Amino acid sequence: MLQVYTGNGKGKTTAAIGLAIRALGAGRKVYIMQFMKSLAYSEQKVLQEFSPELTLRTSGKPFFIAEEETLSNELQDKFGDAVVIFPKGKPPQDYIELINAGFEEVKRAISSKKYGLVILDELNVALHFGLIGRTAVEELLKMVPEDTELVLTGRGAPDWLIERADLVTDMKEVKHYYTKGVEARKGIEC
Repeated sequence: MLQVYTGNGKGKTTAAIGLAIRALGAGRKVYIMQFMKSLAYSEQKVLQEFSPELTLRTSGKPFFIAEEETLSNELQDKFGDAVVIFPKGKPPQDYIELINAGFEEVKRAISSKKYGLVILDELNVALHFGLIGRTAVEELLKMVPEDTELVLTGRGAPDWLIERADLVTDMKEVKHYYTKGVEARKGIEC
């Protein structure tokens, strides 16, 4: 089965990690690849020690990326060097290489047939920015054994992926304290 957690609201990664804990409790081995992230998030500390049946990997940098003209000047000033801005349709080559290296590792993990649950956190974002192509993801979907649950998270899931999925959850932001200037809080957002 293929699950997709998308939308502009908070909770996509949190939901996927909750599912990972449930799967571990049921005796399944779990593999998580966090694209677009480095080892700087609070959940990673505990997950790495949580269970020998859980494999957590990252394939990202401690910066986020954005296409030109998609961030306000205020946000660009706020994030400064922590954001990499690139021309539309021309993502940074080093990000493409990093995402593709992580994707190759995912293919090996799926091919091993050891995992009952595979979570590809923020893969939708990598697709959105053109860091990985549709064809590569479609080929990966064909590789997944029938008894393996695959979860893809991240904003901006493409229509073709939503159509292909067995379950889609659209996290919708109704209200968020970021709009009032509240920064990301350790243990809650990061």
